[in-house]
Amino acid sequence: MKKMLILVVIAMIAVPVFAEEGILIDFSLLTADINVSTSENDEDDTPNQNRQTLMDFSHVAGGSFTPQQKKFMVTSLAIRNWEVILASSSRTVQNMSLSFTREAASREHGTVMGVRVRFPTEPYNSWALIKPPFDIPAYENSEVGDDGTITPADESDGITNVKSRFESPGDGEPAFGVIKNVGVIREVKVRAYGLNFPHGLSTILVDGMGNERSIFMGYLNYDGWGELIWRNPAYMTEVRNRDIRLVPLYPFNTPFIKFGGFLIQRDAARPGGDFVTYFKDVALIYDLAVLDTERDINDEAIWNIIQTREEARKTWEMERFGQGQVLRYLEQQRQATELPFGHPDREQQ
Repeated sequence: MKKMLILVVIAMIAVPVFAEEGILIDFSLLTADINVSTSENDEDDTPNQNRQTLMDFSHVAGGSFTPQQKKFMVTSLAIRNWEVILASSSRTVQNMSLSFTREAASREHGTVMGVRVRFPTEPYNSWALIKPPFDIPAYENSEVGDDGTITPADESDGITNVKSRFESPGDGEPAFGVIKNVGVIREVKVRAYGLNFPHGLSTILVDGMGNERSIFMGYLNYDGWGELIWRNPAYMTEVRNRDIRLVPLYPFNTPFIKFGGFLIQRDAARPGGDFVTYFKDVALIYDLAVLDTERDINDEAIWNIIQTREEARKTWEMERFGQGQVLRYLEQQRQATELPFGHPDREQQ
């Protein structure tokens, strides 16, 4: 009987119970649900930004802008704000103007992200990168009010105890592009809608060191909703076969994964022209990088190393994000707003 009990315990230890599952990003949560004016003359009250992911980039704009101008320097992960970047050989004016993202109503999944890409019709390889309007920050702890006002979060307990707005709020809820404490990734799943296009789809993940990894998910040559799944061929399910190392705990950062976008590849032998698809979400199955344990001493309360490091990293991420957004804001303000010659509404102005 004692031998049998020992065998059962060994079998339980051998079974991997350390894998976690989480939704990295759910596009149904990125609907436009708040209106933020883009200029002083903007009278449209239609929702145009996503409140949860709203970001203010006015603090890196410099001193040449008035407080009134800085008030409009905001953006978010709202679906309409995502970018579609074509390969350099495909960037004609027509192809770029006809490549964009839109909210799409799905009977099965609610609101999803719709993507239209205009590939060249000539027989050569091409690709399209669908990416967020800014590098999703891993350490963004500000709070957004119902009116779109962004205020710094209360960090009296330390920045490490405050969740980023782009993380999952907990209890298995989807994240807005960031999952913390990620070790080895076992599987990646994308729920995508196919329209029988023979184009390849890859998911781009970014780790805590800024390294991008493009994971090929498969082809979109099917009809309707489907789950494209990548399984890590190097993943070891048997713990005894793993390369086990002893690493220092404090003050090393907890690893994380960020969503970097989608890459759609068109082969030269395949049809070009307009391409349409839809995305619901991206999910991960992964090992925990660090286990939550009760420690005798609160290292961070004494040394404050992680908080200082994370604050510096947050500042760097915000500056990198803001500089590009300021340039877009200036270009938007320079853009002509007059109606084209011959437009039927032009005579009424």
